[in-house]
Amino acid sequence: MRSHGCSASATTDGCRWRYSTSRKTRRRCCVTRRGSSTALKRSLEKGISLEREMNISASRRVLVMSRGVRVFLVVMLVSAVAVVSLFAAGAREAAPDAEWSPSRTITIIVPWGAGGASDQTARVLASEMEGILGTRIAIVNQPGASGSTGQKSAFDARKDGYTWAGNADASVATYQVLDYTPEISHRDWQAYFAIFTPCVIAVNPDSPITDWDSLIEAFETRSVDVASAGIGAGGHIAAEAFAGNLGLSYNHIPYGGGNPAVVATVAGETEVVMQLSMEVADMLRADQLRAIAVLDNRPLQISGVDEIPAVTDFAADMPSVGFHFGLFIPKDIPPEAAQTISAAFETASQSEAVRRLAEERGSVAVSVQGSEADQVMEQAASMFGWLLYDSGVADNSPEQFDIPRP
Repeated sequence: MRSHGCSASATTDGCRWRYSTSRKTRRRCCVTRRGSSTALKRSLEKGISLEREMNISASRRVLVMSRGVRVFLVVMLVSAVAVVSLFAAGAREAAPDAEWSPSRTITIIVPWGAGGASDQTARVLASEMEGILGTRIAIVNQPGASGSTGQKSAFDARKDGYTWAGNADASVATYQVLDYTPEISHRDWQAYFAIFTPCVIAVNPDSPITDWDSLIEAFETRSVDVASAGIGAGGHIAAEAFAGNLGLSYNHIPYGGGNPAVVATVAGETEVVMQLSMEVADMLRADQLRAIAVLDNRPLQISGVDEIPAVTDFAADMPSVGFHFGLFIPKDIPPEAAQTISAAFETASQSEAVRRLAEERGSVAVSVQGSEADQVMEQAASMFGWLLYDSGVADNSPEQFDIPRP
């Protein structure tokens, strides 16, 4: 408490409790302090003592009130901070930061051997996206269990946007029904498709199969070995569609990828292969394979190769079999990372390098992501999941994964 004119000695005997801004009161204070009457002195002492007690009580009340105010203010401050934090978190979720950029190497796990359609597509996209994202993108081939081993590795990696997979719609859409990864749904992935490619029925050039009629005769009269990338892979699905539609049987020989399956047919280990146009194009140009038909309702033109007739020219009810290839990234990566990857893919998928790859290998360049890619995956799960289940290849019914019949 500040002094208002009383001397320093006056502040030691209790008068300081009676300071006033009034000069009259201040003088009276000084006079009474100098009085010699014993009664007056005692009266003053009793009054001072009482006033001190009253002031002490008031001080205590002020102290208690001060503590209460402090507690109240702290509670209000904490509440305000919590509200602001929640608001900020909501704002971040609603509007992801588009400025995310990778600070280290991105890994694309291709769950097939090198040289196949998944590998080719992943490599050309990686080459284009490296420059866009400003970081290195490494390709790691991890074949096994029809691609499910590497696909699971990509899914189990830290969900930070630095680990992707390079695969096809049909493979990822059927891993559950094939019981490879029943705990991972095709709906857990965000797909980015850059290439669509049909399947081609091709044979070893030394085979007695030279056209459609001799192909059907071979399947009807003997056991024909058909190579594929693996159980449930594109070439296997094509063979199942072909044989199932015509009521034929065959001997399935799975390999660890599309390219090994093609090489096996070129080497004479198997007689027939029904892999993707991307995978057979080079061998057709080199006359190391002979094309019989494309599993589509339109003929296929590959540069340097005679036009390949449509399968519907020979079997009107034969379904078209083709697949989308690209990148797969878990949907629960940070939204700002997903946004940056999406923008980079949009640019890369429309590049000259992707267009040239598709053109040279009898494929179509596409740019599909987001809800459109989700729709492609749902169609693949329905069409190919039920095909594999009905043919006895898949153990799990698509119905248990809420996959409707096509």
